[in-house]
Amino acid sequence: MLQIHVHAVAVALAAIATAAQAQAPAFKQVVSTPNAPEAIGPYSQAIRAGNMVFLAGQIAIDPKTKQLMKDGAIEDQTRLVLENLKAVLEADGLTMDHVVSTTVFLKDLNEFGKMNEVYATYFKSAPPARATVEVARLPRDVKVEIAAIAVRP
Repeated sequence: MLQIHVHAVAVALAAIATAAQAQAPAFKQVVSTPNAPEAIGPYSQAIRAGNMVFLAGQIAIDPKTKQLMKDGAIEDQTRLVLENLKAVLEADGLTMDHVVSTTVFLKDLNEFGKMNEVYATYFKSAPPARATVEVARLPRDVKVEIAAIAVRP
């Protein structure tokens, strides 16, 4: 009797695993790393689809301490945001050189110059296309959020 139940459970678990695999689209894979802030909510740090990697917007959260750098200078926040993006890229075997597009969200466009100075140190040759916008508010009231798209050669 016990053997039948164990076999039935094994068959049921195999069916559940197969159904879960069938629901996850084969064309996209989640990219994640503990070296960047974990996703808080229904999103991924990044999604690889073919040779493209779509990175979620990063804010100034230290992945080691999980502490928000809310009151840090725009330069410090930008540096941490870009380090977080870099960590997600590295988890998929990529570098900042693979980034083809970024979107920068700033709380105050008057701080664009300061953000841009730090940004330029991460994209020295062939910098990606970029859109920069001022927004009324960012998650957790940070000063900057940056999202990116990278392409694997």
